[in-house]
Amino acid sequence: MATIGRNNAELTQLANDALRSEPGCETARVPALQGLPDVRQGRNWEIPNVVLGDSLISDVDRAVLAVHRQLGRQFHLLMDE
Repeated sequence: MATIGRNNAELTQLANDALRSEPGCETARVPALQGLPDVRQGRNWEIPNVVLGDSLISDVDRAVLAVHRQLGRQFHLLMDE
C-alpha cells in the first residue's frame, strides 16, 4: 500500500489535528516532526517532542502512539525540503 507524501508543515498540522482529537489531549501540541533519514519505505518520520499544555502525560503517550499508527499508514514525509 502506497502512502501520500506531505511536506513537514503539512504533516505536522495533520499530526496536531489528530493528537488534539484524542481524548484528554485537547491542549497538547506537536511543534515539529523529524525525518528518519535511513528509512526508505513506510513511515519515515517521528514525533520527537510534544508540548503537553494541560494534558496528562499518560494521555499524550497513548495518543502519540495512536497518531503514529494512524498517520503512518497514510502519509510519508517528503525529505526534499
